Amino acid sequence: MSKNPSGKSIIANFGALSVAAPEGEDGNAQRVPVQPVTRVGAGVIGATQRTLSDIREERDRLAALVAAGGGLELDPALVDPSPFPDRLPDDNDAAFEALKKLISEEGQKIPIQVRTHATTPGRYQIVYGHRRWRACRDLGNKVKAILVELNDSELVVAQGIENAARQDLSWIERALFAWRMGEAGIKARDIRAALGVDDPELARLRAVCRALPIETIEVIGRAPKVGRPRWVELASIVTNESKALDIIRETLSADKVSALPSDDRFRRVLSAVKRPALAERDALDLKSPRGQVVGKASFSSADVKLTVEKSRAEAFSAFLKEELPLLMEKFFGQQDRE
Repeated sequence: MSKNPSGKSIIANFGALSVAAPEGEDGNAQRVPVQPVTRVGAGVIGATQRTLSDIREERDRLAALVAAGGGLELDPALVDPSPFPDRLPDDNDAAFEALKKLISEEGQKIPIQVRTHATTPGRYQIVYGHRRWRACRDLGNKVKAILVELNDSELVVAQGIENAARQDLSWIERALFAWRMGEAGIKARDIRAALGVDDPELARLRAVCRALPIETIEVIGRAPKVGRPRWVELASIVTNESKALDIIRETLSADKVSALPSDDRFRRVLSAVKRPALAERDALDLKSPRGQVVGKASFSSADVKLTVEKSRAEAFSAFLKEELPLLMEKFFGQQDRE
Protein backbone atom coordinates (compact mmCIF):
# COMPACT_ATOMS: atom_id res chain seq x y z
CA MET A 1 0.00 0.00 0.00
CA SER A 2 1.30 3.47 -0.86
CA LYS A 3 1.97 5.91 1.95
CA ASN A 4 0.72 9.46 2.14
CA PRO A 5 3.64 11.60 0.97
CA SER A 6 2.48 14.58 2.98
CA GLY A 7 2.81 12.64 6.23
CA LYS A 8 -0.77 13.53 7.17
CA SER A 9 -2.69 11.19 9.41
CA ILE A 10 -5.61 9.02 8.47
CA ILE A 11 -7.92 11.72 9.79
CA ALA A 12 -7.15 13.68 6.63
CA ASN A 13 -9.05 11.05 4.69
CA PHE A 14 -12.26 11.03 6.62
CA GLY A 15 -12.43 13.74 9.27
CA ALA A 16 -13.34 16.37 6.75
CA LEU A 17 -16.31 14.59 5.33
CA SER A 18 -18.04 14.92 8.68
CA VAL A 19 -17.92 18.68 8.47
CA ALA A 20 -20.46 19.50 6.35
CA ALA A 21 -23.66 18.93 5.26
CA PRO A 22 -26.86 20.07 4.04
CA GLU A 23 -27.97 16.44 4.50
CA GLY A 24 -28.69 17.01 8.14
CA GLU A 25 -25.51 15.41 9.49
CA ASP A 26 -22.76 17.90 8.63
CA GLY A 27 -22.05 21.69 8.48
CA ASN A 28 -20.99 23.88 5.49
CA ALA A 29 -17.61 23.20 3.96
CA GLN A 30 -15.19 26.12 3.68
CA ARG A 31 -14.24 26.90 0.07
CA VAL A 32 -10.50 27.18 -0.39
CA PRO A 33 -8.77 27.01 -3.80
CA VAL A 34 -6.96 23.68 -4.09
CA GLN A 35 -5.80 21.30 -6.78
CA PRO A 36 -8.55 18.65 -7.01
CA VAL A 37 -7.53 14.98 -6.84
CA THR A 38 -9.53 11.77 -6.78
CA ARG A 39 -7.41 9.49 -4.60
CA VAL A 40 -6.17 10.22 -1.12
CA GLY A 41 -3.49 8.16 0.63
CA ALA A 42 -3.57 7.41 4.36
CA GLY A 43 -1.57 6.06 7.27
CA VAL A 44 -2.74 4.92 10.69
CA ILE A 45 0.39 6.11 12.53
CA GLY A 46 -0.38 9.22 14.51
CA ALA A 47 -4.12 8.99 13.90
CA THR A 48 -4.99 9.51 17.52
CA GLN A 49 -2.09 11.82 18.35
CA ARG A 50 -2.81 14.81 16.17
CA THR A 51 -3.58 18.08 17.90
CA LEU A 52 -7.00 19.65 17.51
CA SER A 53 -5.59 22.38 15.28
CA ASP A 54 -3.93 19.75 13.06
CA ILE A 55 -7.22 17.87 12.71
CA ARG A 56 -9.07 21.06 11.82
CA GLU A 57 -6.43 21.98 9.25
CA GLU A 58 -6.67 18.56 7.62
CA ARG A 59 -10.46 18.65 7.74
CA ASP A 60 -10.51 22.02 5.99
CA ARG A 61 -8.06 20.76 3.38
CA LEU A 62 -10.28 17.85 2.40
CA ALA A 63 -13.40 19.99 2.63
CA ALA A 64 -11.77 22.32 0.12
CA LEU A 65 -11.05 19.32 -2.10
CA VAL A 66 -14.72 18.39 -2.03
CA ALA A 67 -15.82 21.98 -2.71
CA ALA A 68 -13.46 22.14 -5.69
CA GLY A 69 -15.15 19.15 -7.28
CA GLY A 70 -12.63 16.40 -6.55
CA GLY A 71 -13.95 12.86 -6.38
CA LEU A 72 -15.83 10.24 -8.37
CA GLU A 73 -19.40 9.50 -9.36
CA LEU A 74 -20.12 5.78 -8.99
CA ASP A 75 -22.96 3.45 -9.81
CA PRO A 76 -24.30 2.44 -6.35
CA ALA A 77 -24.60 -1.13 -7.65
CA LEU A 78 -20.79 -1.28 -7.78
CA VAL A 79 -20.46 -0.26 -4.13
CA ASP A 80 -20.69 -2.68 -1.20
CA PRO A 81 -21.09 -1.91 2.52
CA SER A 82 -18.07 -1.96 4.80
CA PRO A 83 -16.92 -5.49 5.67
CA PHE A 84 -17.16 -4.43 9.34
CA PRO A 85 -20.82 -3.54 10.09
CA ASP A 86 -21.12 -1.01 12.89
CA ARG A 87 -24.85 -0.35 12.91
CA LEU A 88 -28.08 -2.12 13.78
CA PRO A 89 -31.36 -1.17 12.06
CA ASP A 90 -33.14 1.93 13.35
CA ASP A 91 -36.53 1.51 15.00
CA ASN A 92 -38.04 3.64 12.23
CA ASP A 93 -36.86 5.09 8.94
CA ALA A 94 -38.06 8.65 9.46
CA ALA A 95 -34.56 10.15 9.62
CA PHE A 96 -33.42 8.18 6.58
CA GLU A 97 -36.50 9.16 4.59
CA ALA A 98 -35.83 12.81 5.44
CA LEU A 99 -32.24 12.45 4.20
CA LYS A 100 -33.41 10.79 1.00
CA LYS A 101 -35.94 13.57 0.40
CA LEU A 102 -33.24 16.19 0.88
CA ILE A 103 -30.87 14.47 -1.56
CA SER A 104 -33.72 14.11 -4.05
CA GLU A 105 -34.47 17.84 -3.86
CA GLU A 106 -30.99 19.33 -3.49
CA GLY A 107 -28.59 16.63 -4.65
CA GLN A 108 -25.85 14.87 -2.71
CA LYS A 109 -23.67 17.63 -1.28
CA ILE A 110 -21.13 15.54 0.64
CA PRO A 111 -19.41 12.51 -0.95
CA ILE A 112 -19.19 9.16 0.74
CA GLN A 113 -15.76 7.60 1.20
CA VAL A 114 -14.83 4.30 -0.47
CA ARG A 115 -11.85 2.07 -1.03
CA THR A 116 -11.30 -0.42 -3.84
CA HIS A 117 -12.85 -3.77 -2.92
CA ALA A 118 -10.47 -5.98 -0.99
CA THR A 119 -11.17 -9.09 -3.10
CA THR A 120 -13.32 -8.16 -6.12
CA PRO A 121 -11.78 -6.05 -8.90
CA GLY A 122 -13.99 -3.29 -10.26
CA ARG A 123 -16.00 -2.93 -7.06
CA TYR A 124 -15.73 -0.64 -4.04
CA GLN A 125 -16.35 -0.89 -0.30
CA ILE A 126 -17.73 1.92 1.83
CA VAL A 127 -15.51 3.41 4.51
CA TYR A 128 -18.37 5.59 5.68
CA GLY A 129 -21.47 7.22 4.23
CA HIS A 130 -23.74 4.17 4.18
CA ARG A 131 -26.94 6.21 4.54
CA ARG A 132 -26.03 8.53 1.65
CA TRP A 133 -25.18 5.50 -0.48
CA ARG A 134 -28.53 3.86 0.36
CA ALA A 135 -30.38 7.07 -0.44
CA CYS A 136 -28.67 7.44 -3.84
CA ARG A 137 -29.26 3.77 -4.59
CA ASP A 138 -32.97 4.05 -3.76
CA LEU A 139 -33.28 7.24 -5.84
CA GLY A 140 -31.44 5.73 -8.83
CA ASN A 141 -28.73 8.42 -8.60
CA LYS A 142 -24.99 8.12 -9.03
CA VAL A 143 -23.24 8.39 -5.70
CA LYS A 144 -20.47 10.94 -5.24
CA ALA A 145 -17.41 9.41 -3.58
CA ILE A 146 -13.84 10.05 -2.55
CA LEU A 147 -11.55 7.08 -3.21
CA VAL A 148 -8.92 6.38 -0.54
CA GLU A 149 -6.26 3.74 -0.04
CA LEU A 150 -6.97 1.89 3.21
CA ASN A 151 -6.21 -1.57 4.50
CA ASP A 152 -8.60 -3.27 6.92
CA SER A 153 -7.00 -1.80 10.04
CA GLU A 154 -7.09 1.71 8.62
CA LEU A 155 -10.66 1.25 7.45
CA VAL A 156 -11.97 0.35 10.90
CA VAL A 157 -10.07 3.25 12.48
CA ALA A 158 -11.64 5.54 9.89
CA GLN A 159 -15.12 4.21 10.63
CA GLY A 160 -14.59 4.46 14.35
CA ILE A 161 -13.32 8.04 14.39
CA GLU A 162 -16.04 9.21 12.01
CA ASN A 163 -18.72 7.60 14.19
CA ALA A 164 -17.14 8.96 17.36
CA ALA A 165 -17.29 12.45 15.85
CA ARG A 166 -21.04 12.04 15.33
CA GLN A 167 -21.51 10.19 18.64
CA ASP A 168 -24.54 8.31 17.34
CA LEU A 169 -23.55 4.68 17.82
CA SER A 170 -25.27 3.06 20.78
CA TRP A 171 -23.17 1.18 23.33
CA ILE A 172 -24.16 -2.22 22.01
CA GLU A 173 -23.39 -1.19 18.42
CA ARG A 174 -19.89 -0.28 19.59
CA ALA A 175 -19.66 -3.68 21.30
CA LEU A 176 -20.70 -5.47 18.11
CA PHE A 177 -18.25 -3.39 16.06
CA ALA A 178 -15.44 -4.38 18.45
CA TRP A 179 -16.50 -8.02 18.35
CA ARG A 180 -16.63 -8.20 14.56
CA MET A 181 -13.25 -6.53 14.23
CA GLY A 182 -11.76 -9.05 16.65
CA GLU A 183 -13.34 -11.97 14.79
CA ALA A 184 -11.81 -10.62 11.56
CA GLY A 185 -8.34 -10.58 13.09
CA ILE A 186 -7.99 -6.83 13.62
CA LYS A 187 -5.40 -6.16 16.33
CA ALA A 188 -6.57 -4.92 19.73
CA ARG A 189 -4.59 -1.68 19.37
CA ASP A 190 -6.44 -0.86 16.15
CA ILE A 191 -9.81 -1.72 17.72
CA ARG A 192 -9.00 0.59 20.63
CA ALA A 193 -8.05 3.34 18.18
CA ALA A 194 -11.20 2.81 16.13
CA LEU A 195 -13.46 3.12 19.15
CA GLY A 196 -11.37 5.50 21.26
CA VAL A 197 -11.45 3.16 24.28
CA ASP A 198 -8.91 1.79 26.75
CA ASP A 199 -8.23 -1.87 27.57
CA PRO A 200 -10.82 -2.19 30.40
CA GLU A 201 -13.61 -0.79 28.24
CA LEU A 202 -12.64 -2.99 25.31
CA ALA A 203 -12.76 -5.99 27.67
CA ARG A 204 -16.31 -5.02 28.72
CA LEU A 205 -17.42 -4.60 25.11
CA ARG A 206 -16.08 -8.04 24.24
CA ALA A 207 -17.44 -9.70 27.40
CA VAL A 208 -21.02 -8.72 26.60
CA CYS A 209 -20.75 -10.19 23.10
CA ARG A 210 -19.25 -13.39 24.52
CA ALA A 211 -22.14 -13.80 26.96
CA LEU A 212 -24.99 -12.85 24.62
CA PRO A 213 -25.40 -14.57 21.23
CA ILE A 214 -25.00 -12.07 18.40
CA GLU A 215 -28.38 -13.04 16.93
CA THR A 216 -30.03 -12.25 20.29
CA ILE A 217 -28.39 -8.82 20.37
CA GLU A 218 -29.56 -8.17 16.82
CA VAL A 219 -33.16 -9.07 17.73
CA ILE A 220 -33.06 -6.71 20.72
CA GLY A 221 -31.68 -3.97 18.48
CA ARG A 222 -29.54 -0.88 18.92
CA ALA A 223 -31.30 0.31 22.11
CA PRO A 224 -29.85 3.85 21.93
CA LYS A 225 -30.92 4.78 25.48
CA VAL A 226 -29.43 1.66 27.08
CA GLY A 227 -25.86 2.15 28.24
CA ARG A 228 -23.03 -0.04 29.43
CA PRO A 229 -24.24 -0.79 33.02
CA ARG A 230 -27.48 -2.47 31.96
CA TRP A 231 -25.90 -4.42 29.09
CA VAL A 232 -23.21 -5.65 31.48
CA GLU A 233 -25.91 -6.55 34.01
CA LEU A 234 -27.82 -8.56 31.40
CA ALA A 235 -24.64 -10.36 30.31
CA SER A 236 -23.84 -11.19 33.94
CA ILE A 237 -27.28 -12.71 34.50
CA VAL A 238 -26.96 -14.81 31.34
CA THR A 239 -23.53 -16.01 32.44
CA ASN A 240 -24.71 -17.05 35.91
CA GLU A 241 -28.25 -18.29 35.26
CA SER A 242 -28.53 -21.33 33.01
CA LYS A 243 -32.15 -20.66 32.00
CA ALA A 244 -31.75 -16.95 31.27
CA LEU A 245 -31.11 -17.31 27.54
CA ASP A 246 -34.21 -19.47 27.12
CA ILE A 247 -36.25 -16.82 28.91
CA ILE A 248 -34.77 -14.08 26.70
CA ARG A 249 -35.58 -15.98 23.51
CA GLU A 250 -39.12 -16.70 24.69
CA THR A 251 -39.63 -13.04 25.62
CA LEU A 252 -38.38 -11.79 22.25
CA SER A 253 -40.51 -14.27 20.31
CA ALA A 254 -43.75 -12.64 21.48
CA ASP A 255 -45.41 -10.56 18.75
CA LYS A 256 -46.17 -7.70 21.13
CA VAL A 257 -42.50 -7.48 22.10
CA SER A 258 -41.11 -7.65 18.56
CA ALA A 259 -43.25 -4.64 17.64
CA LEU A 260 -41.78 -2.49 20.43
CA PRO A 261 -38.91 0.01 20.00
CA SER A 262 -35.50 -1.52 20.75
CA ASP A 263 -35.14 0.28 24.10
CA ASP A 264 -38.41 -1.27 25.24
CA ARG A 265 -37.40 -4.70 23.96
CA PHE A 266 -34.28 -4.49 26.09
CA ARG A 267 -36.29 -3.47 29.16
CA ARG A 268 -38.67 -6.40 28.67
CA VAL A 269 -35.77 -8.82 28.39
CA LEU A 270 -33.97 -7.50 31.48
CA SER A 271 -37.19 -7.51 33.48
CA ALA A 272 -37.93 -11.09 32.42
CA VAL A 273 -34.61 -12.48 33.59
CA LYS A 274 -34.74 -10.47 36.82
CA ARG A 275 -38.31 -11.41 37.75
CA PRO A 276 -38.79 -12.83 41.25
CA ALA A 277 -39.51 -16.32 39.98
CA LEU A 278 -35.98 -16.45 38.59
CA ALA A 279 -34.02 -14.27 40.99
CA GLU A 280 -35.72 -15.36 44.22
CA ARG A 281 -36.56 -18.97 44.96
CA ASP A 282 -39.30 -20.28 47.23
CA ALA A 283 -37.62 -22.40 49.89
CA LEU A 284 -38.79 -25.18 52.20
CA ASP A 285 -36.83 -26.55 55.14
CA LEU A 286 -36.47 -30.34 55.19
CA LYS A 287 -36.98 -31.52 58.77
CA SER A 288 -36.63 -34.79 60.65
CA PRO A 289 -39.64 -36.14 62.65
CA ARG A 290 -38.16 -34.38 65.69
CA GLY A 291 -38.14 -31.02 63.88
CA GLN A 292 -34.41 -30.88 63.18
CA VAL A 293 -33.58 -29.08 59.90
CA VAL A 294 -31.49 -31.49 57.81
CA GLY A 295 -31.72 -29.81 54.39
CA LYS A 296 -33.56 -27.45 52.11
CA ALA A 297 -35.72 -27.67 49.01
CA SER A 298 -35.90 -24.61 46.76
CA PHE A 299 -38.28 -24.05 43.87
CA SER A 300 -38.45 -21.69 40.90
CA SER A 301 -40.17 -21.71 37.53
CA ALA A 302 -36.90 -22.95 36.06
CA ASP A 303 -35.90 -25.81 38.38
CA VAL A 304 -36.08 -27.57 41.75
CA LYS A 305 -33.04 -27.97 44.01
CA LEU A 306 -32.57 -30.25 47.04
CA THR A 307 -29.70 -29.94 49.48
CA VAL A 308 -29.12 -32.22 52.50
CA GLU A 309 -26.54 -31.95 55.26
CA LYS A 310 -23.34 -33.81 54.47
CA SER A 311 -23.73 -36.53 57.10
CA ARG A 312 -27.04 -37.65 55.59
CA ALA A 313 -26.35 -36.96 51.89
CA GLU A 314 -25.28 -40.49 50.87
CA ALA A 315 -28.18 -42.23 52.60
CA PHE A 316 -30.70 -39.67 51.35
CA SER A 317 -29.41 -40.02 47.77
CA ALA A 318 -29.85 -43.79 47.87
CA PHE A 319 -33.37 -43.40 49.30
CA LEU A 320 -34.33 -40.82 46.67
CA LYS A 321 -33.12 -42.99 43.80
CA GLU A 322 -35.49 -45.74 44.93
CA GLU A 323 -38.45 -43.47 45.56
CA LEU A 324 -38.21 -41.29 42.46
CA PRO A 325 -39.76 -43.80 40.00
CA LEU A 326 -42.83 -44.06 42.24
CA LEU A 327 -42.99 -40.28 42.63
CA MET A 328 -42.78 -39.79 38.85
CA GLU A 329 -45.53 -42.36 38.30
CA LYS A 330 -47.71 -40.56 40.83
CA PHE A 331 -46.91 -37.15 39.27
CA PHE A 332 -47.82 -38.17 35.72
CA GLY A 333 -50.91 -40.00 36.93
CA GLN A 334 -52.07 -36.75 38.47
CA GLN A 335 -51.24 -34.85 35.26
CA ASP A 336 -53.33 -37.29 33.22
CA ARG A 337 -56.35 -36.77 35.44
CA GLU A 338 -56.22 -32.97 35.08
